Amino acid sequence: MICPYCGHNDDKVIDSRASDAGKVIRRRRQCLKCAKRFTTYERVEETSRVLVVKRDGTRVPFNRENIVRGVQAACGKRPIPEEAKSRLVDEVEETVHREYEREVPSRAIGELVCEKLRHLDEVAYIRFASEYHRFKDLGEMAQEMAELKERVKDGKEQARLF
Repeated sequence: MICPYCGHNDDKVIDSRASDAGKVIRRRRQCLKCAKRFTTYERVEETSRVLVVKRDGTRVPFNRENIVRGVQAACGKRPIPEEAKSRLVDEVEETVHREYEREVPSRAIGELVCEKLRHLDEVAYIRFASEYHRFKDLGEMAQEMAELKERVKDGKEQARLF
């Protein structure tokens, strides 16, 4: 493993733990050159690769990191814990692999991320939706925010009943 601090390629594993219900191994490592510590995660690569069908019809392999980048950009400096973002990406990835065998439309992935962000953080949802839905003008964005406000209002009133 290459040290993210000094680039040296020699380290020792200090601690290993299973996480995410045993699907991921978390390893705490220490660089033997600079002595700094860092964490790595190991997960099994899916053998049946799912292809993402993009809007223009091209097909690319599913890449979890694309979702991570989109979620990080949407969340920006919002007070959202990293664990919540990671859990969101894990849930989207799991749903894609469970529901689609060979190909998944990029639209389906975008809708999954939108739905998860809507429940996680309203501002992050609007940020993601503005890129994903490609709003043509401020009116379309205002309409989406009004619908979100209505859904949140309904949800809060419902929560008080129970």
